Amino acid sequence: MKVYKFGGASVRNADGVRNLHKIIGDEQHLFVIVSAMGKTTNALERVFGAMQRADRAAAAEEIAALRDYHAAIVADLWHGPVRLERVETLFAELERTAAEAVFRAEDAELWYDRIVAYGELLSTTIVSEYLNHAGLRNRWIDMRRCFLTEQRHKDAAVDIEASTPLLRSAVAGADATVFVGQGFIGAAPDGTTTTLGREGSDYSAAVAAHILDAESMAVWKDVDGVLNADPKIFSDAVKIAELNYLDTIELAYSGAQIIHPKTIKPLQNKNIPLYVRPFGDKRKPGTVIRAVSAPVDVPILILKRDQVLLTIRSRDFSFVLEEKFGSIFSLLERFRIKTNLIHNSAVNLSLCVDDSWHIDEAIAALREAGFDVMKSGDMELLTIRGYTDELWRRYARGPQVFVRQATQSTVRVVRRRG
Repeated sequence: MKVYKFGGASVRNADGVRNLHKIIGDEQHLFVIVSAMGKTTNALERVFGAMQRADRAAAAEEIAALRDYHAAIVADLWHGPVRLERVETLFAELERTAAEAVFRAEDAELWYDRIVAYGELLSTTIVSEYLNHAGLRNRWIDMRRCFLTEQRHKDAAVDIEASTPLLRSAVAGADATVFVGQGFIGAAPDGTTTTLGREGSDYSAAVAAHILDAESMAVWKDVDGVLNADPKIFSDAVKIAELNYLDTIELAYSGAQIIHPKTIKPLQNKNIPLYVRPFGDKRKPGTVIRAVSAPVDVPILILKRDQVLLTIRSRDFSFVLEEKFGSIFSLLERFRIKTNLIHNSAVNLSLCVDDSWHIDEAIAALREAGFDVMKSGDMELLTIRGYTDELWRRYARGPQVFVRQATQSTVRVVRRRG
């Protein structure tokens, strides 16, 4: 069994779906994970936002635009207007949920997961039906019935041990050898839909590869492979031919958009190689990630945007010691605040964290617990691995730099967004 994962950009239009079919070709024993089409997740987040505001008209308008977008892709694939009953059913469910939901702020993450999951359900339904239409027999898999997650919404982890018999049972004895399942989604023990974190489809594919003892996993992207920097930000980005698991985990933790941070461990545990390959040309080798690789000989630059710098101090000016670390991070975990960099002095603790819905609530709780907190927004975190003197001068100096951490090989800088 091989596992292929296709992101939203890969299936953003009918040509992309046809290209997916071409890449699969005559593969046998293949499990395909597909993300939501194009910018569908962003649109569904706007539906969710409208639900938060109790603006049912705005939610309906967003859903209508999504219906038109998917209908256009279907019409292009089938060379004319076609009504796919399963797609219509999904849109009817989405419309009913948005129109009838009684939203409560304390259930925000639950409602978020329920709404945005429709993106993957729609995309995989269309892809599966098209592949059958084109003569490639396959089975559609509902990953909510195969991935049991923790009871956590918006960033759940899969319980691999509990999920193994579920996914293997869904695949065993099937009348097809190609399977199409959703990335990004699963179900909690109480049956509610969960999501695995933004860009969590890579993680879904890795868990599927682990459970199914896959010989390899391939992520098909709109780049030639793993680059040393985001080409949209750094114009001189170059491809890296190979990486090892450890380096990839470190880069993902720093915010690299190479792969979802939780992806590597399920692959590493069974020594499954991961290929990052260009969606536009399957003949190109891309990048391979495996246990052992040649050393990377170019600097790697990772820019993580939408950051907030929190500077925390005890009101009595006592040292920030281990016992206070515990209470601070316990509070942050309660509000699901992800910390990306920690920097401390005798009395101050500086944390670079993801901006989130709950940041101000977390700050209020910290102040109530006896801490003074200063918030600096509009920040970004730049990590440079294998930095040079020239890169240091360009990025690690200047008045826009608030925090700088350096080792012999890596520098991390929290700076005002440029």
